[in-house]
Amino acid sequence: MFERMDKGLVTMFTTFPDMDSAKKFAHMLVSDRLVACVNLLEGVESVYLWEGEVRADREVMLMIKTRKNRVDVVKRLLVNVHTYDLPECIVMDIDGGYEPYLEWVRSVGD
Repeated sequence: MFERMDKGLVTMFTTFPDMDSAKKFAHMLVSDRLVACVNLLEGVESVYLWEGEVRADREVMLMIKTRKNRVDVVKRLLVNVHTYDLPECIVMDIDGGYEPYLEWVRSVGD
């Protein structure tokens, strides 16, 4: 039931500085049927090196589930709307999962 290999779906990860901007982006993606689902994880503490300094900020992490063929569109939107100079965007293949859920992710936007 959980063994299926699926190269056609991905999870994308990004962060936003606050819940309002994260929700706005998530609603845009779902409303336009570019993605099936976005999870917003508030209270993420990010420690990172930026411009030679160690920094720490609280952020909202977004876990975005979509088809692989929509990644470029989502990335372009992210870069266009984000306030960061260098927004995080990590894409990971979904290698398997609960097949009815994966079918639902595939079906969004049809």
